[in-house]
Amino acid sequence: MKYKALFFDIDGTLVSFATHRIPRSAVDALREAKKRAVRIFIATGRPRAMVNNLGEIEDLIDGWITHNGGQCTVGDEVIRCNSISPESLRIILDHSDRFHYPVYIVGEHTQVAYNNEERMMAFYRDELNFHLDTSLTMADLEGERVIETTNFCNPEQERDLMPRLPDCISTRWHPAFIDITERHSDKGTGLAEIAAKLGIGIDETMAFGDGGNDASMLRAAGVGVALGSAFDEAKRAADYVTTTVEEDGVARALEHFGVI
Repeated sequence: MKYKALFFDIDGTLVSFATHRIPRSAVDALREAKKRAVRIFIATGRPRAMVNNLGEIEDLIDGWITHNGGQCTVGDEVIRCNSISPESLRIILDHSDRFHYPVYIVGEHTQVAYNNEERMMAFYRDELNFHLDTSLTMADLEGERVIETTNFCNPEQERDLMPRLPDCISTRWHPAFIDITERHSDKGTGLAEIAAKLGIGIDETMAFGDGGNDASMLRAAGVGVALGSAFDEAKRAADYVTTTVEEDGVARALEHFGVI
C-alpha cells in the first residue's frame, strides 16, 4: 500500500512531554516521507495560536486539524469550523461556577481563562511549555464563535455535565481535564473530510496518536498507530502499537509500514 497522507497528534506523539521537542528521528522520518510525496497533517486539540513546538517541521505541514476537529484547514483554506452553541457555552460556564473548576475557552481568534486557577496555568506551563495569557475576559470573546473548551473537571463532574450538552462531545487526553467540542467535531471526522477534499482514499491514510481524543482518528484512518505510552483507549482503537515518542516510535512505525 502506498500511503499518501499522514496525520499526527502533537503532545505525546510527535513531541515529548519530557523535552517539549520532536525527536531527531521523527524530524528525519517526516522529511523522508515528504520527499516521497506523502502529505503531512497535524491533528491536535490545540488552536493554532497555541502550537509553539513544531518549528523544525513547519515547512512540511500541508494542513491542520485543530480544536480536536472543530476546525480543519488544507493549506490556507478553512474547510470546517464547527462551534459550540451559546446555550451550551452558558451551561459549561454555569457548571464551572457551580463546581469551582477552571475552563479555558477557545474562540476563533481569542482564548480566555475562565475561573482561572494555578493548576490550569501550571499544566500549560509545565507540560505543554505554553504560558497562558490571563489578561483577557469574556468581553473579549464578544461576537466570536467558540470552537472548544477545556474543562479542568474530574470524571464525576464530566458525567454530571455532558448529559446537559446533547450537541457536544467530550474527550480526555489527560487525567486533569476534558476537551469539549460540537458533537460532529472530532479528529476522525476531520481526517475523513481532509481526505475527501484531496481525493485521497481512507486506506491511503495513516494516523498517529496517544490520547483519548486521538481514538476516533486512529479508527478512521487506513492504519492507526498508537504510541507506546498511549492511553488504553487509543491503543484499543489502533491497528498497531509502536514504541514511545522518546524511543523513536514515529520513525519505527513509518519504517515498519514501508512509508520511508
